[in-house]
Amino acid sequence: MSAELVINVTREESRVALLENGQVVELYIERKRDASLVGNIYKGRVLKILPGMQSAFVDIGLEKAAFLYVADIMPEMDEFYSAFLGDSSDRMDIDIDMPFNQGPRPSSIDEIIQEGQELIVQVSKDPIGSKGARVTSYVTLPGIYIVLMPNVEHVGISRRIEDEEVRTQLKVIADEIKPKGFGLIMRTASEDATREEIKNDLDFLLLLWENIHKKNEKVSAPTILYNDLDLVFRSVRDFMGHTVERLVIDSSEEYERVKDFVKTYFPRLVDKVELYEDREPIFDSFALELDISRALGRRVWLKSGGYIVIDQTEAMTVIDVNTGKFVGKENLEDTILKTNLEAVKEIAYQIRLRNLGGIIIVDFIDMEKQNNREKVFNAFVEVMKKDRAKNTIYNISELGLIQMTRKRVRESLGRVLCDQCPYCEGKGFIKSPQTIAFEIFRKIKKMNLPAGSKVTIKASPTVAELLSDEERQTLEELESACKIKLIVKEEFGLHQENYTIEAV
Repeated sequence: MSAELVINVTREESRVALLENGQVVELYIERKRDASLVGNIYKGRVLKILPGMQSAFVDIGLEKAAFLYVADIMPEMDEFYSAFLGDSSDRMDIDIDMPFNQGPRPSSIDEIIQEGQELIVQVSKDPIGSKGARVTSYVTLPGIYIVLMPNVEHVGISRRIEDEEVRTQLKVIADEIKPKGFGLIMRTASEDATREEIKNDLDFLLLLWENIHKKNEKVSAPTILYNDLDLVFRSVRDFMGHTVERLVIDSSEEYERVKDFVKTYFPRLVDKVELYEDREPIFDSFALELDISRALGRRVWLKSGGYIVIDQTEAMTVIDVNTGKFVGKENLEDTILKTNLEAVKEIAYQIRLRNLGGIIIVDFIDMEKQNNREKVFNAFVEVMKKDRAKNTIYNISELGLIQMTRKRVRESLGRVLCDQCPYCEGKGFIKSPQTIAFEIFRKIKKMNLPAGSKVTIKASPTVAELLSDEERQTLEELESACKIKLIVKEEFGLHQENYTIEAV
């Protein structure tokens, strides 16, 4: 499968699109003011320990304190630093596909760390919504071919490398070059790398860790010890390899920097880096702006005439499948199955493109036959294997629901590009003019005004028009019953749900 990286760089932001067979499947946007913190390493100070939640808040110098969970704290923090210096203490083994597992641990977080303590932490999740960044004391330093893990005696191989012979060879190389007190994960790009290239990558990461360690000894918390690469270089580091066959970038300055980077780490691919010089904007040339617009829509149409609806809430994302205009040619069950199978591909595509994370519920159209449910489930599992983000998919339920979780590291595309609607305050709906009119009638009745009072109702144009037209008879009946005079005035700048009632 051919893949391309298309990079748009301006003074304000960088945008990176990963294309597979000409279609954008992943999109990353980083604005200079809101650059991602993931991968940054800080010297932090524990502000507050919450034993009831087995977590702590850590000051790392940001506006909001970072969140540190007990499972992300390395016990005996001194060993974390002495590992680099060659301490001969026994090291733990770690299963990198599971949360760090150290065996028996202290019963409470306050037995591991104390308030006021300084410790090295790395951001594992950006601040999302009202939450601060999530941090871990298990530092990982990703390189081109490997990931270095200080104080973790473990060797792992990327699950995307399927050839058993290659996996065995990489395991041998990793065991030979791995320093004591460190763990290594062989990245997908290492599949085509030589032993020398992998060793050079390791030497660079060890030097980087040494510099972080030295800086840590000289500064006090809170302070940053290491800034991860910016979006452009992270993308080159993470994507450039045997999968990406072409990189196109529209900034001459960044082009030179990227070319030097690729010359150093991917010399075989240096000819695949291209500078885009046409007058038409690069994202327009690759028809990516339209895909971005589609990725912000709530409803996505399928080729058959069916559609899916995507609603992102604070707690989860809900995706609903509908037959729409598709009526099928045979029986109802066959129509539903075809719609669901078509939706499977689009849903997987939208999850990657929108970078949806956390809990995701997919409401497929209910199918009566068990074998049809299994077809849809298996198709969904298969297509989600292309996703680089870790995900767990649970079997389809009796109600036709698929529940899944997807690792959320950064904000979704919609949260990056959009703000909450100031008019509906994020509800997605507002009270109808008729509902507001009835509220006004009830409020006037409760005011118990003296006979002969003049009452001015100031409302939005839509509500004022309704009161003066369709609800005019109700208004007159209210005037007669309460023996008052009602005057309706339009206020053009008024929110539809807002109004004032003034009595004289």
